[in-house]
Amino acid sequence: MDNSLGITQEGLKTALRIRDDYRHRRPLILPGQEDRMLIPENLMNQNISLSGYEDPLPLAMMATRDPEAPMALAAAARLCPLGGKTKLISGITELVREASKHELVRDCLSFVSDKVFDPNAIAEVRRHASRFIVETRQQYTAALRENLQNLLDGSIAPRQFVREFFELTEAGNMRHDIRKKLVLSLILSSTVRPSVKFLLLENFERMPKPVRLGIISAVLQAEPNRHTAVIKEELRYIITQGRQAADIH
Repeated sequence: MDNSLGITQEGLKTALRIRDDYRHRRPLILPGQEDRMLIPENLMNQNISLSGYEDPLPLAMMATRDPEAPMALAAAARLCPLGGKTKLISGITELVREASKHELVRDCLSFVSDKVFDPNAIAEVRRHASRFIVETRQQYTAALRENLQNLLDGSIAPRQFVREFFELTEAGNMRHDIRKKLVLSLILSSTVRPSVKFLLLENFERMPKPVRLGIISAVLQAEPNRHTAVIKEELRYIITQGRQAADIH
C-alpha cells in the first residue's frame, strides 16, 4: 500500500475504470494481457499479481456491482484479508456488506466481520467461494450443453437459443478461448441452421474484442464451401461497417 489509509492512486483509477466497464457491459481484462478476461479463478489465486485489482477499492467495486455472483464472491474473498488492515478499509468492507447485490457476498462479509477478520474465518470464506465457483461453472456448462441439444432437436427456436447462449456464456465468465471455440463450432457447422449463424453475427459486438478477432480470422481462413461463403461475406460487411464507424468517431 502506498499510504497509511491502505488505498492507492492506482487502485482508485482501476476502480473508476471498472465502474465504466460495468456501465458499458465490457468484460474486465487481466492487467497487461488484453486477450485474457479476468475470471473468478484469477481473483482466488493468491499466487498471481493483479496489479491495480489488488487494491481494496477495485475489489470492493467488483464485490458490490459485478452482475455475476461468482465474480463478486471471488472479489469479496480477496478483499477479506485486507479488511482489518486500517479503519478505512474496514469501513469499505462494511459498505460492501451492506450494498452488494449478492446475498452470498453479504453473508460472507458479515461472517468475517463478526469474527473480526480472523484468518480462520477468512480461510473458510475462501473455501466456500472456491466451491461455489466450481459448482456454478458446472451448472453453466450443463445448461449450455442442454441448450445446444435442444437446438439440434428442434425444441428451441433459433432466437431463443442465441439469447440463452449469450446469457450463459456471459454469466459464466467463460474464457475467451472457450467462447471462441464454441462460436466457431456453431458458425462453421454444416448441421446448424443458417438462421442461428446470422443471429450470432447480429450479436457479434457483445463478444469481447479478442474473441471477435479470433472468429474473423478463423472463418476467413476456413475452406470455402456453401456453409461458409455467405458467413464470410457477412463478416466482411461487419468489418467494413466497423471501420466506417471508427472513421466517423
